[in-house]
Amino acid sequence: MVSLTWLGHAAFRFDLPSGDRIYVDPFLAGNPSCPASELEPERVDAILVTHGHGDHVGDAVKLARAFACPVIAQVELRELLAAEIGADMTQALNKGGGRELLGSRVTLTHANHSSSYNGNYTGESCGFVVETPGRPTLYFAGDTNVFGDMALIGRIYAPAVAVLPIGDHFTMGPREAAVAAELVGAPRIIPSHYGTFPLLTGTPEALRELLPADVELVAPAPGETVAL
Repeated sequence: MVSLTWLGHAAFRFDLPSGDRIYVDPFLAGNPSCPASELEPERVDAILVTHGHGDHVGDAVKLARAFACPVIAQVELRELLAAEIGADMTQALNKGGGRELLGSRVTLTHANHSSSYNGNYTGESCGFVVETPGRPTLYFAGDTNVFGDMALIGRIYAPAVAVLPIGDHFTMGPREAAVAAELVGAPRIIPSHYGTFPLLTGTPEALRELLPADVELVAPAPGETVAL
C-alpha cells in the first residue's frame, strides 16, 4: 500500500510499499499545524524539498544528518544545502530531470513562485512527480500559482493524485486551484498550504464548491493518513 500523511502546512510523509518513507517539505518544528507525535520521525529514507523558503526546507538538514538520507532539491538550493548535509550532486535535479529513488522515480517540475534560503537565491521553485510502479502517480505542486503548462504535467505524467496549495496570499487560492485541478486532470486532489497562519485564508470547502463532480477532494486533518 502507498499512503500519504499530511503533517500540516505543506509537509507530507509518503509511505511506499517497501516500508520506505519519503518526507516532502518537512516543516515540522515551528509548524503550528504539525501534531506533536510527528515532530520526531522514527525513520526518514529520503527528503524532497520544493524550494528554499524556511516553511519548506524546515527540518531537512536536521533529518538528513540524523538519518543519513538523500535530500532531493533543485540544483541551486541543493548546492547551498551541500555545505550542511553533503555535496552529493546526484541529489540535485533541475526541471524535467528525474532520478530513481527507493524504487520510485522522482521528477522535478515547474512551479510559479519564488525561492530563497537564508537570504540566498536558490533558483526557481519546483514541484515533484513521484511515480511508483503499479501504484498511483503523485504530483506535489509545491508553492505555486496556476499556470497553463500544468496541462503538460497532466499529459506527460497522468497523476492520479495532485497535492495543490490553496491558502492564497503566498500561493494560489481555491479559485486558481480549481483551474489547476482541471489542467492537471487528476481524479483526486489533496489541498495543502492552508490553515497554518491567519494570512492563509483558503479552505478545502471553498475549493470543493468549485471542483467538477467527478473530482474527489480529500482533505485529511494534520496527522491523518490517506491510503492511495
